[in-house]
Amino acid sequence: MPLSGAAPHSVSLSAAAPSTPLGPFVDSAIAWTGWVTLMGFVGLTALAVLAVGPPTRRVGAETLAAVTARLSRAAVVLGALAVPAILTDLAHGASPSGGYDYSAAWNSLYDGSNDGRLSGLELTLILVGAAAIAPLTVRRVAAGPLRTWLLTTGLGAGTIALGTTRFPNQTPKDWGRTSFETLMWMLHLIGGGVWIGGLVGLALLTLPGAVAPADRGTFWGPAIRRFSATAMSCVAAITLSGLFLYWEHVDGPTQLVTTMYGRVLGVKILLFGALLLLGVFNQFWLHPRVDALRAAGDQRPLRTILVRQFPAVIGAEVLLALAVLFVAPFLHGSARNQAFQADAAKHSTVALTTLPKLAPKVADASTWLWGTTETVLVIAVMIAGYRLSARLARRRIAATPAITPSGPADLVEA
Repeated sequence: MPLSGAAPHSVSLSAAAPSTPLGPFVDSAIAWTGWVTLMGFVGLTALAVLAVGPPTRRVGAETLAAVTARLSRAAVVLGALAVPAILTDLAHGASPSGGYDYSAAWNSLYDGSNDGRLSGLELTLILVGAAAIAPLTVRRVAAGPLRTWLLTTGLGAGTIALGTTRFPNQTPKDWGRTSFETLMWMLHLIGGGVWIGGLVGLALLTLPGAVAPADRGTFWGPAIRRFSATAMSCVAAITLSGLFLYWEHVDGPTQLVTTMYGRVLGVKILLFGALLLLGVFNQFWLHPRVDALRAAGDQRPLRTILVRQFPAVIGAEVLLALAVLFVAPFLHGSARNQAFQADAAKHSTVALTTLPKLAPKVADASTWLWGTTETVLVIAVMIAGYRLSARLARRRIAATPAITPSGPADLVEA
């Protein structure tokens, strides 16, 4: 989105040079744990619903049960861990000494305030989501008729629980702006959760025991393609919401290096860029070759290289995604206000205990025009990229001679 061209209004203020520390490491670690558990739960459940369900049904009931049970067990563990993570975050915020007041945290749930209601809903819904998919941890149930219904219920509850972290805690003065900001945050969080949790789920499925060696060739090609479509949708959602948040909090590229907020955001952008490059490598190089080898029954040395690269690349993507989530809690305030406050302090003559803040940006016609253009371009690039990778896969399949395998088509090995 375009950057605001309005210069900060001149003020006759004085203040000490503003301090913009990163904040305590422990606080960010606690926040990171909460994000990882909530987003991981949503992503694992979405992977089971959207990407691996149809391929495993084609393979057979045993594979469907094994894959669903493994993803459900991981999701239930994350859902259970989210409860102490949420309570610890609340307890830390409730303690005036910087410690942990769990009694106050527990009492704050549904205490009549909007914050209490949102915290209570967050805790309740993640428990409901974990309880909904808990029966699927048993293989006999995981392949049964309740599979889709239980997964959908768990996904819905987990998504709303994740959303409560960014729902407004008071009646907004501007319903339009607040609703749009909330929508952007939902796209950012849900897109990140489905992508990151999906990567974790794929990494888990590459371990032995989920898919039989004889069925891996039939399973992985379609599963990867379905997840690729989901992941590219998530990238589009993250990119578009990220552009809006950038427009809202940053007044130009220079603030990425001159403010603490900008530097932290710059690190996050670099990590996201590296994660995106690995995704491009998967989409345009690795996945087409996996599809071709699967179709040809290839057992040549190249196959061994690919099956070793796939889990390694997925593992690297998971680590980068976790790093992005770890950096995010260090973002405090906005680059706009930090730059404005530094300038006000530099030209001040009277000390102030409270530093001034800029009013939120106001979108005009050009803002909406640029935003619409960006939206169309991002969606077009994602669609074109997905179709191009599919075309590359088809060409590689056509160019790869069929080979009778000497053993089971094992496209993913631990």
